[in-house]
Amino acid sequence: MSAYIQNISTVVPERSYDQAFLRDRMKEYISDKEITQRIIHRIYSKSGIDKRHTVIPDFNANGDPRFFFQEDGTLNVPSTGARNKLYTQKAKELFVETARQTIDENPNVDRADITHVITVSCTGFFAPEPGFEIIQKLGLPTSTQRFHLGFMGCFAAFPAMKMAKSFCTSQPDANILIVCLELCSIHLQPSEVTDNLISASVFADGAAGVIINSNKPQATSSFELTQFSTAIAQESEKDMAWTIGDTGFDMVLSTYVPDIIEANLRQSIQPLFTDYQLTANDINHWALHPGGRAILDKVQKNFGLEEKQISPSRKVLAEYGNMSSATILFVLKELLDQPASQNQEIVLAMAFGPGLTIESGLLQKIQPN
Repeated sequence: MSAYIQNISTVVPERSYDQAFLRDRMKEYISDKEITQRIIHRIYSKSGIDKRHTVIPDFNANGDPRFFFQEDGTLNVPSTGARNKLYTQKAKELFVETARQTIDENPNVDRADITHVITVSCTGFFAPEPGFEIIQKLGLPTSTQRFHLGFMGCFAAFPAMKMAKSFCTSQPDANILIVCLELCSIHLQPSEVTDNLISASVFADGAAGVIINSNKPQATSSFELTQFSTAIAQESEKDMAWTIGDTGFDMVLSTYVPDIIEANLRQSIQPLFTDYQLTANDINHWALHPGGRAILDKVQKNFGLEEKQISPSRKVLAEYGNMSSATILFVLKELLDQPASQNQEIVLAMAFGPGLTIESGLLQKIQPN
């Protein structure tokens, strides 16, 4: 049974800051050491990011209480409890809004048609979990099955899509709603360690929703989910990992990550190429999770890709930064909205996360008849 991405919707917090502004605030608050300020300046200036969205109320004109950057020049370090309280408040609102928008933007699926809700997040916790909140606030059938994927990081949209494809196979009339939401900015750490500074320079807040079912759309572009592949880079789990501490989640993003991905890239996607007798030259679009500019650069160079083949990934990185699990759906939406040069185009989607795990999938972009 085929499974199709019917539509993708994206939502971000209203508040955003230019990357240059954030760079200067980090230099102001994190350290007065010249060497640290130079490192911060270089990391932010070379990030490939123009702006990022956040739920953090600092630096706005409304006079809201500040969360991190205090007006007296000090840097507040909230407890894990305080951060998760903010996550719960903001995430509940954004989960529901993203789900509402995703359903409303699909002309063929009503709220009563949703059979499964899969929610994804790794930046906070609350129970009942987000699927319960969506069902209650939107009035979905109480029989709607719900599943939550937590703490899988930037690649988690792929397991969600795999689940949806399986549900379509076992239940042909299923309509699966996936919502990925991450509020990475609430876990800022006041650290001068380079790996922490890199994390602070790329992560941002955002959410994306998608509806998947077995019906081939007749009037709009869609993605057919063809096949997925998973690979783990050995002895790399310490280079991309999150741990829970007393002052939030400690996100580790090592400077070695782009090199690790490059070293494991070809073997991780080879099963997809082998099964469908494809080569890299057969791929029309590479939907890459923009975990950072260096990752995109490495993949592009390794496969000799034209800039237009990965331009949606660079655009999402520039406009939104790294929103963990939601980011790949932003990239796929960019691709879905692009005019196609032919009726069917092959898309290779990839994301990278803790483990270090490389998730990939073959999709067919299908134009309406």
